[in-house]
Parts: sequence; structure tokens; C-alpha cells
Amino acid sequence: MDDIKPVTLHRRALMRAFAVACLAPAGAFAQTFPAKPVRVITSFPAGSGPDAMLRFLAERLSRVWGQNVIVDNRPGGGGFIAVAEMRKAAPDGHTLLHIDGLNFTAAPHLYKTLPYDPVNDLRPITPLHAGFFFIAVSATSPWRTVADLIAAARATPGQVTYGSWQVGSIAHLGAAALETATGTRMNHIPFKETSQLYTAVASGEVGWAFGSPASAGPLQRAGKLRFMALAAQQRLSTYPDVPTVAESGGPAGFETTSWVGLFGLPGVPGATLARISQDIAQLMTEPEVRAKLVDFGYVSQALTPEQTVAKIEQERARYGVTVRNAAIRLD
Repeated sequence: MDDIKPVTLHRRALMRAFAVACLAPAGAFAQTFPAKPVRVITSFPAGSGPDAMLRFLAERLSRVWGQNVIVDNRPGGGGFIAVAEMRKAAPDGHTLLHIDGLNFTAAPHLYKTLPYDPVNDLRPITPLHAGFFFIAVSATSPWRTVADLIAAARATPGQVTYGSWQVGSIAHLGAAALETATGTRMNHIPFKETSQLYTAVASGEVGWAFGSPASAGPLQRAGKLRFMALAAQQRLSTYPDVPTVAESGGPAGFETTSWVGLFGLPGVPGATLARISQDIAQLMTEPEVRAKLVDFGYVSQALTPEQTVAKIEQERARYGVTVRNAAIRLD
């Protein structure tokens, strides 16, 4: 028995080591991530606000991770081009997708079929930032409040016009949601470019449009547009004099916001996704990052992967109602 006991103990030790090894890969991978440069495929064009913010963050992530973070612009096709490129990558966590959350919340309702499965083909990591939208009107508009706008829409159904830069855009969906919330019917005028849209609003050719500080801000600062209300729960510190939609006589709790986030591929260990999310959240607390967000008119929305999944599910249900009520289709 004495010469058998050491062998038995050795075998047991090996079995314990094997069991630990079987449980370790996800955590070990997260600890060593990244083992090589990280490529971030973005659906936004170079020079756009989301692209500029991403490059600002990528530079800082490179320092945190000790690896280059490379931004790869794949714009066009409503985000489909970037998604297709992402799906070619290896599921090792070293390729990430940077894209508008609408591709996972509104797009499933806007298209009969999508070239990707918004639930199973990609794994949410975290939103990076969100942008709230103002109701922008001409500086000479007779409407002073959202209550004025709603009253005009009710008095002349289908006559009040609003614009957007694209059918199915957040500006279109937000306005359609306002119609639903107020029981009004207005006339949507889509434009090809944001510059054309806000010039038309400023001239009075179009009654109003949702706009952000980045897109409509230049004309607002030039005194040609007026931000009548903010579609958010509370005022922005950078625009303290602009009331919320609710404060301006609109529906309580009304929001129109868009967010941009990071996604990974199925097969990437959950611990790695959590590591990326945690590092992003830490970056968002740094003063220089917070200052840059304010410059772009963004707010941080760093969440865990689990919280991001819940956010997407909630917004997908809400957009389903809006799209059905407005009968918006993109195919």
C-alpha cells in the first residue's frame, strides 16, 4: 500500500490540475488580452463625430492595453458593410465592431430580412456614448414651445412638416414617436444630407427637425436655428436654458437619443468582453475624456455586456411600436 499511495496522490493532483485548466481559459484569456494589436471596424466615415471620438479613445486604450488599437473605417450600407467585414474576423476578441445601436434595435423592424442576425451574430460589449436630440426650428418660427407645435399639428393634420436625413434615421424615428405620443399626424420630408436638412429648417421650408449639437449646432450658434426643447429626461449642462420636451408642454418622459457601441463575435470568452467593458468604463471617468465627450455633445453610457443586452432588448421593443404605427419600411 505504501508504494501505491504516492502514485494515487500524484494522479489526484494531476486530475485537479486538469480540472483547473478546463475552467481557466476564459479568465486566463482575459488577463492576457490583448496579445496583439486590436482592430476596431467602424461603420462611420473618417472625420465624423463618432469616428473622431473612437480615435480619441483608441489612442488611450493603446496605452492601457500595451497594444496598438487600429481604427478601420467601413462606412456605407446602413452599417451592413461593417457588419459583413466583422463577421469575417476570428472570434479571438482582437477585432471589435463600432456601430450605431439602431442596427440592433430599430433595423430588425425596418427590414423584412437583414444580412445578419442581430441577436446571435454579434455580442454586445458596451455603449461608448449617447447623443440626445433637440427639436430645432427656424429662429423666426412662431412656435415657442412644444405645446405650440403639437397644437399646430392637431389643428392641421398632415400639414406640419418635419425633416430628417434619411428614412428610418433616428431623426425620423424620433419624430414618428412624437406623433404617436401626441396623437398627431405630420408630414415627413427626407433629405440626402444633414446640411440640406438644417438649411431647410432655418429657412422655414421645413417646420422642424430633430438635431444634435454637432449636426444642427453650427446654424443654432449662428442664430439661424433655435433649439426649442431637448428630447431627454433632464436638461443638458451645456444648454441649461433649453427645456426638456416635457417642460415645454410635450409628453412626459419623452426621449430621442442614439448611441454608439462596441460589439464582439460569438465565441469570445465572456471574461474578455467584460474586461473590455471595464476598461472602457474606467476611461470614461478620466477628465480629458469627459471633456472631449462634452465637446462632441455626447454623454458617456458605459455599461456591462449584460446591461447592454438588456438595453438593446428594451429599445428593440419600443422601436417595434414606433415602426409599426408609422408603417416605416426600408425594403
